Amino acid sequence: MKEHEERIREETTTRLERAMGALGTAAMARMEERLPWFRALSAEDRSWVGLVAQAGIAAFVEWFQHAGDDRPTPSIEFFGTAPRELKRSISLQQTVDIVRVVVEVVEAQVDELAAPGGRDQLEQAMLRYTRDVAFAAAQVYAREAEVRGAWDARLEALIVDALVRGEVDDGLHSWAAALGWTSSPVVVIAGHAPDDDPRAVIDGLRERGRRIGLDLLAGVQADRLIVIVGGAGSVNDAARHVVRQFGPGPIVIGPEVPDLHAATRSARAAIAGLKASSGWPDAPRPVHAEDLLAERALDGDEDARAQLVETVYQPLAGTPLLDTLATYLEQGTSLEATARLLFVHPNTVRYRLKKITELTGYQPTEGRSAFTLQVGLILGRLSESAETWRALT
Repeated sequence: MKEHEERIREETTTRLERAMGALGTAAMARMEERLPWFRALSAEDRSWVGLVAQAGIAAFVEWFQHAGDDRPTPSIEFFGTAPRELKRSISLQQTVDIVRVVVEVVEAQVDELAAPGGRDQLEQAMLRYTRDVAFAAAQVYAREAEVRGAWDARLEALIVDALVRGEVDDGLHSWAAALGWTSSPVVVIAGHAPDDDPRAVIDGLRERGRRIGLDLLAGVQADRLIVIVGGAGSVNDAARHVVRQFGPGPIVIGPEVPDLHAATRSARAAIAGLKASSGWPDAPRPVHAEDLLAERALDGDEDARAQLVETVYQPLAGTPLLDTLATYLEQGTSLEATARLLFVHPNTVRYRLKKITELTGYQPTEGRSAFTLQVGLILGRLSESAETWRALT
């Protein structure tokens, strides 16, 4: 009986080998007819799919020919026929579609392909082969996804690290494009990382971004969580979508910038603000890095110092407004005391304070603003003193 089955298998194998070319052609025609996604492929990609289908048929014939009592697991090396780009563009479901079409083509000709008495043998072999190939293909795609996920995570970490370090070049955009980044404007948000596994935190942020239609890149550096948000309608919107992903403690929002290339400025501000946030324990959560300019400047942030000199001191320098501000702050924000020392009417002081607000954006009569103005005033004086000293030496 066993010898009889072997003879039937050998004759069926011979018939299959003769029909391989015709089966491949028929499979291509069936895919063209049945699969819309296949028709949408380029001619080159369709040709590659045809080679994969042909290789799959050849692999089945070889497997069928050498299958004994202990049938080996079908080889799926024929998937390696296609270039990596094609394997990335065709989904697992589409791969299953290809296998299904090939099986249908073979099944339609099983009476001609099977040797007399070998129909059941061929059908059972096809059933097992296609089942095992489907499982093997799923494993291939799972491994590809795992490798791709690890590579994406590495790219994401490189982008975040480059922005934090300020090492921005054209390669940054290439890395981001590989992750599908297309959005602008960009905001960087810094805070403390939660106690969860860092990979789980970043995966959760990425999934959140997909759900709300934003580009999100994230990195955990020591106890810090850095999130880069692209495409938000506003800075506050960007923060609102991710604030729950941070651990306890302050969260600082960097300024909005036009694109990823400029995001290093937003990252510097957010990180400097996070570092200096302990100077303002009652700050809102989240807080804008711009609202922490004074604390950042006192903590040694050169960007914040330069910005305060530019926005506070320079607009007032060389005008009576500077003396008015200095006197007003030195007198404990007393309007009357300031007017007496400057020999002007209190209404003049009021007018000048209003002009100071218009020029700097800070209101001297408000506590936080007065503090920021005081720091800006001191930094401006120190800056002028340093320039004078350099000129003399």
